[in-house]
Amino acid sequence: MKQLTAFLRDINKLRTQRGFTMIELLIVISILGILAVAVLSAINPIEQINRGRDTGSQSDAEQLINAVDRYYAFNGTYPWQGTEVGAAALASDIAFQVVDTNTGNPNNLDSGGNPILLMGQLLLKSELKDSYINRVNSATNQLWIYNQGISGSSTYVCFTPLSQSFKEKAKARCVDNLGSGFPTDVDQPTRDLMCAGAEDPATDTTYSCLP
Repeated sequence: MKQLTAFLRDINKLRTQRGFTMIELLIVISILGILAVAVLSAINPIEQINRGRDTGSQSDAEQLINAVDRYYAFNGTYPWQGTEVGAAALASDIAFQVVDTNTGNPNNLDSGGNPILLMGQLLLKSELKDSYINRVNSATNQLWIYNQGISGSSTYVCFTPLSQSFKEKAKARCVDNLGSGFPTDVDQPTRDLMCAGAEDPATDTTYSCLP
């Protein structure tokens, strides 16, 4: 009888221990769930994804600027002044416009409205590779280019930022809707386009531009 009582006592103790272990496990799972939600809220995965895309666009913009600078240093002209496409003379400036990645039949125009081979020239002179042109697609990874065409002017390449951090940085550079933060080698009409909505927190039309 004593042995049976002891056996039943051991079983009850084991049941109690198993139940307590399960409760502990549920508590731990609940705590981990709460921590996971808190971490995800702090990290904001969508913002991180958009920031990664913006970083890629920024790198693409830098590569295009470097390619234009190398082309100019070697040839003494800009790539949009290279092979003429039905034009007697091509201007040294290029209006603020989307970079057309079609190297054979481009839609980019100089200030006189003449079609120009921007990417085609850079590809022809081996300043850019096919892989870059395939990656910088006007439909999925749109870049904008501008150069005032005056001696000493910089070539600007811009993109539309997706992440909040890049948007804030772009607006801070503009200072205001008039683009007061840009140097004098960017004319006022172009500043107006680059910095539209810079003073409106709810507007995301401000471009992130390099250099």
